[in-house]
Amino acid sequence: MSFSDAEKAAIVSMIGKVAANPGGYGSEALERLFLGFPQTKTYFNHIDVSHGSADVRTHGGKVLGALVEAAKHLDDMEGTLSQLSDLHAYNLMVDPGNFKLLSHCILVVLACHFPAEFDACTHAAFDKYLAVVSAILTSKYR
Repeated sequence: MSFSDAEKAAIVSMIGKVAANPGGYGSEALERLFLGFPQTKTYFNHIDVSHGSADVRTHGGKVLGALVEAAKHLDDMEGTLSQLSDLHAYNLMVDPGNFKLLSHCILVVLACHFPAEFDACTHAAFDKYLAVVSAILTSKYR
């Protein structure tokens, strides 16, 4: 799936804001995920998933850091995310539905922190971006 120039601009702009604090935004998204969808905690039984934990902040930073990196390669996201796709499909075996849940939580976090910048066009572009990332991460499950 390709992105229009306007979508690319919106994604890159929002990613620039996320890159300033990936651990903070990522941990907030994960905490929302764990509170709203407690069944997702089963994939994290090896870390402390309590509010404000260093483990959640670290993993949240990794998640958002991967999104920042993928946004640098919008024309080759499959290549950029290939190793993460392998990890999630073959080693972690995360339920593919959880990517959609986390994507929703990320959108909520961005809308809360950047209400003026997160207009309808940016929301749509970033939602599409997260859907593409999710599709790539789950592509090796088949």
